[in-house]
Amino acid sequence: MENDKLVVGLDIGTTKICAVIGRKNEFGKLEVLGMGKAVSEGVTRGIVTNIDKTTHAIQKAVNEASEMSNVDIGEVIVGIAGQHIRSSVHHGVIIRNNQDDEITVEDVRRLANDMENIIVPPGNNIIHVMPQDYTVDYEDGIKDPVGMSGVRLEADFHIITAQSTAINNISKCVRRASLISKDLILEPLASSLSVLSEEDREAGVCLVDIGGGTTDVAIFYENIIRHTAVIPFGGNIITTDIKEGCMVMQNQAELLKTKFGKALAEKANPNEIVSIPGLRNRPPKEISVKNLASIIQARMEEIIEMVHSEIVASGTYKKLAGGIVLTGGGSLLNGASQLFEYVTGLDTRIGYPNEHLGKSKVEEIKSPMYATTVGLVLAGFKALDDREETYRAKEQNSPMAANARNKTNRLENGPKDIITNITKRLKNFITDDMGDEAQSY
Repeated sequence: MENDKLVVGLDIGTTKICAVIGRKNEFGKLEVLGMGKAVSEGVTRGIVTNIDKTTHAIQKAVNEASEMSNVDIGEVIVGIAGQHIRSSVHHGVIIRNNQDDEITVEDVRRLANDMENIIVPPGNNIIHVMPQDYTVDYEDGIKDPVGMSGVRLEADFHIITAQSTAINNISKCVRRASLISKDLILEPLASSLSVLSEEDREAGVCLVDIGGGTTDVAIFYENIIRHTAVIPFGGNIITTDIKEGCMVMQNQAELLKTKFGKALAEKANPNEIVSIPGLRNRPPKEISVKNLASIIQARMEEIIEMVHSEIVASGTYKKLAGGIVLTGGGSLLNGASQLFEYVTGLDTRIGYPNEHLGKSKVEEIKSPMYATTVGLVLAGFKALDDREETYRAKEQNSPMAANARNKTNRLENGPKDIITNITKRLKNFITDDMGDEAQSY
């Protein structure tokens, strides 16, 4: 196993911290070798609020994954989310020296690197620079300009920024857990890798990841990321509403939500009653399932309205042939997809991270709850593939490779060139010696 490429994804969520270690099998599918999870008590709405508790939870999750897979874990791909995430679109331009030369991967990379230097609000850092459409010499709508000829290369870039303190606190927790953060990935982008197909992204789709503390939104169209947003409400706010509305304990509210909760009150039986243990020396408490569903639906509608506003603001509402894909733990709430369809008017389905999964030791990993963690592992492999492709491109364009190709051409064409030269010289010799008689030769 030492020779295999292994990637570890670390999802630092509001309700749980999860670590997954995986490798690609011979069919290109992700094989999960180990998984570990721990209760997250130091994270609020995607932001680390207690360094020690978060560090301890990371260590517990990583140790569980390490023991299950029998692999020592040193580097991780970390997910980031939270209300502080911002996205915007910026335009970039570079002027090339020679229009006759083909546009190379390096030209495209230089254009993207220039966007890393744009001015962002104080206290924020750029975490992702993602190209949208390219323009070559004012010819727009180009998806891949590599190999084309042109002087002026332009592109629109989707820029995602995060609060510097939030990034630093995550990095500090990872370091204290004796780990190295190999990369930092926006969580809805990671989730999209695990639950969306290329066909989904091409047709137009809105991914909605309902986590514990936040609801993450990522909109794709023509295989390009068009909009991202983080809504500061998730499954935990619904639990809090149940706790206050039914006057029960927090853990009882969570159980009521997961076991008896419905997102559509009209589907609840008005005669169904749930009895839960009372406080010490007090009688059991009876909760109406209909009232429980009404509490859940009110908060879910608020979250869905915010998602709907993000879709409309992105200008893609009428382009989403793939509709909405729900994932995350909140998507498992009974009737959630139907309520989304009712409020937004878009087709909605639940997204499971199964398409890219092969044989795995942990069947639980196929739940939407782990879409982000699986996506982080896939993002790690994607980054490895991109680096290898870039390395091969540099090798092919290097002077050494050019000399090797010239040498190969000389070796291949050498015998033919020698025969051609001998034929010419023989013909010239005969013509000089025989004059007009040589014309018949």
